[in-house]
Amino acid sequence: MAALGALVKKVWSVRRVLVLLCAPLALVPVLLSLPPKEGRCLYVILLMALYWCTEALPLAVTALLPIVLFPFLGILPSSKVCPQYFLDTNFLFLSGLIMASAIEEWNLHRRIALRVLMLVGVQPARLILGMMLTTSFLSMWLSNTASTAMMLPIANAILKSLFGEKDTSKDMNRENEENQASLQQNKLYTVPTEMQFLASTEDKDLTEEKEVTSDALSDLKKEEEYKANIWKGFLISIPYAASIGGTATLTGTAPNLILLGQLKSYFPECDVVNFGSWFMFAFPLMLIFLLMGWLWISILYGGINLRGWKTKKSNIRVDAESRAREVIKEDYQKLGPTKFAEQAIFFFFCVFAIMLFSRDPKFIPGWASLFAPGFISDAVTGITIVIILFFFPSEKPSFRWWFDLKAPNTEMQPLLTWRKAQETVPWNIILLLGGGFAMAKGCEESGLSVWIGGRLHPLEGVPPPVAVILITIVIALFTEFASNTATIIIFLPVLAELAIRLKVNPLYLMIPGTIGCSYAFMLPVSTPPNSIAFSSGHLMVKDMARTGLLMNVMGVLLLSLAMNTWAKSIFQLGTFPAWANIHAENATVPLTAVENVTLSALNKI
Repeated sequence: MAALGALVKKVWSVRRVLVLLCAPLALVPVLLSLPPKEGRCLYVILLMALYWCTEALPLAVTALLPIVLFPFLGILPSSKVCPQYFLDTNFLFLSGLIMASAIEEWNLHRRIALRVLMLVGVQPARLILGMMLTTSFLSMWLSNTASTAMMLPIANAILKSLFGEKDTSKDMNRENEENQASLQQNKLYTVPTEMQFLASTEDKDLTEEKEVTSDALSDLKKEEEYKANIWKGFLISIPYAASIGGTATLTGTAPNLILLGQLKSYFPECDVVNFGSWFMFAFPLMLIFLLMGWLWISILYGGINLRGWKTKKSNIRVDAESRAREVIKEDYQKLGPTKFAEQAIFFFFCVFAIMLFSRDPKFIPGWASLFAPGFISDAVTGITIVIILFFFPSEKPSFRWWFDLKAPNTEMQPLLTWRKAQETVPWNIILLLGGGFAMAKGCEESGLSVWIGGRLHPLEGVPPPVAVILITIVIALFTEFASNTATIIIFLPVLAELAIRLKVNPLYLMIPGTIGCSYAFMLPVSTPPNSIAFSSGHLMVKDMARTGLLMNVMGVLLLSLAMNTWAKSIFQLGTFPAWANIHAENATVPLTAVENVTLSALNKI
């Protein structure tokens, strides 16, 4: 195995070197077949897309390429490229990451998770629902990867309490040896069965005299399959809930913020997308999808038995569920009483969310209307709250300290230290967002987005509702193999120009494309949460493929339903807005010139 691992690493290293060296040369025809500026910009975008998809360079390093290539190729001066890496959208995302770091520091997420599990109950279907609800809620504010990594240890502890450890009598292990070996070969966690529990609790003399009949072996096999399926259902529900939950807020996942940043770049007059309006649209969609996903996972993996739904549970399962309940209570009690720091973090978290919601809710004047128009953004709100975390005390302050001259002058620990933020905040995502914004700016300034729009004539006859479904399907399939951040960076400029060609609100196509990037459920490599769950060794690729296929279908259909119902009133999707019309008028002037120059070049491609 070690030799095989070394060989795989060598092959991967050679592949990375080949991609790094050959990709720039292979894309040279793009420079020659298109108009100069548009061709150079498309060359940079395709090179970055190739590096992102193959991970020949780290994703954040690839995101820095526009700083070098755009000025050298004459696409954009560095004075326009570099500011894209620190737009206010980046700071909004940074505030969410820092808030998540403070929540992790004081274990508030674990207290919330265990409390929810205590409320929903310990039956398998209810526990899966509790895990999905908790994971999705955490993923609304934390990163999807962090939410998954937090919840998997809790799930493993509950599963072990339900099914026990591999510690059974020798006789039963010998009789069930082939079954255990097959489970290990399929990388499933081997768990003691109902018959094994019975055998271990009986007297030794009775166990030795007892003969295992064919009916007992059949029951044993069924119990083994049931528990293996429940284990799969638990593990697969967590990454799926993290991906679904991240779509509910602007800060929940990177593609949502890339949409906001590119809207400000392409359509500066567009002000209908903010934290509050996005939440009103995405939160109901998230809840519906989460419920449908829970039903599908529970039915598929035996959490809900439609045939024997009235069947009485065995005593062993009742005992196992009571043990699981005790484990959850014990873990919760280990946290001790609620600390002052946890209460403070929860308070500031609530203030963080309420201020973002109420800044500019559109249907009523928000608190931002008290200030000069355009001065207050979501980034200002978020950074204001997280700055407080760095000086607010983590222990209840005593006012007697101010009047007691003999009191020790000890420094009080804040809710969050900068050292902790440096260690836990994934700073590379900020660079990744900046690279996407720089790429969008290059597309706009070079005229590439206009050129792409000119090539979309065949799609002008497609009805907008059909276009939404097609776009979501294409992007959901693409993001199964590529980073969702890289996917949305590549597709958003195309969707913006397609919307202008179709004379529909750009949000009508850009929002489904953005959310579709998070609907990657079929492969372990699709998202980091999927990879984390798969690396536990209890899941196989076919498990994710068969579960994720219907999840993708449900996601596409529910997203299409949302875009054609409540999203229309929230984002005014029924009309072609003035802010998009201004962009279209500015784009039509260079478009005619570009079309004349590029027709001959296009025929050569």
